[in-house]
Amino acid sequence: MKKEQTTVENKNGVIVAHYGVAVDVLFTKDSERSMIRVKRNSGHVVGDKVVIKEDVLTRLERTSELSRMDARGGIHIVGANLDVLCIVVSCEPLPPPGFIDRAIVSARASGLRPVLIINKSDLACFAGYQAAVKQIYSESVKIFTLSAEAGTGIETLNTFFNKGHRGVFVGPTGVGKSSILNTLLPEIHLTTGEISETKKRGRNTTTVSTLHLLSDGGELIDSPGFNDFGLVDISVQQLSAYFPGFEKAGQDDCKFRDCKHREEPDCKVKMLVEQKQIDETRYTSYLQMLTEVEALDAEPKYRERRNRRKKN
Repeated sequence: MKKEQTTVENKNGVIVAHYGVAVDVLFTKDSERSMIRVKRNSGHVVGDKVVIKEDVLTRLERTSELSRMDARGGIHIVGANLDVLCIVVSCEPLPPPGFIDRAIVSARASGLRPVLIINKSDLACFAGYQAAVKQIYSESVKIFTLSAEAGTGIETLNTFFNKGHRGVFVGPTGVGKSSILNTLLPEIHLTTGEISETKKRGRNTTTVSTLHLLSDGGELIDSPGFNDFGLVDISVQQLSAYFPGFEKAGQDDCKFRDCKHREEPDCKVKMLVEQKQIDETRYTSYLQMLTEVEALDAEPKYRERRNRRKKN
């Protein structure tokens, strides 16, 4: 008698945690979770949509991905299939110079909406820091102010994500990303750390990126803290268009479409700097980043990587 063949059903899911040689997959149909072994450095990241058949995991095409470069030149994908980048900062510890600008440019170049979250409104240093941040960024991005410790301002952030956003929390170690998630999702009990009194730096308590579903809609990825956000796959044209604070100049108001806002004639950005509508220090920060992007573009390995991504 001929045996009937058993059909193995494809199971669709999303990667919600990555442990190096294994990933945790949340299945779409039944909300069950399963750990699947993968090759080390397989390229899978939290947020990837996958199909699993007979324990073989196949990654589906990404709608977006966010990458950063570390201080050693290594490139890391922060998350996939996102639509929001949450840049978490605080007055203690302060973010490194340029961290916020690089994160905003990277988000916009990746098709994501950047938002700023200023945590620790319960600290004495908060008011001055909040005023300084809002003066620079209030016309560029949406800003949330809150205290995960006191539980204030959390509901506004929760309502924002309940509209179906998938975002990732990035920020320096110790700014309170895990504390915010614990307040939004008390049941997950993420470990939080203390701030060093001598160095005013946090201790990194999140060791792997994890994706969490909010009860009323929306998803959040908690990533390990890092103090560098080097630009990856960013062209000079993208930097000149996406740098926060240059929005008032408009992308098509300069004489030349590929204007770098440096030495070109009839540059709207330089005109606004001269009129003091764009602060001189912001323009200086832009020029520093421009030099950085041009230096990376001159290196064959980074230029080839960006060209490959354009073709894909």
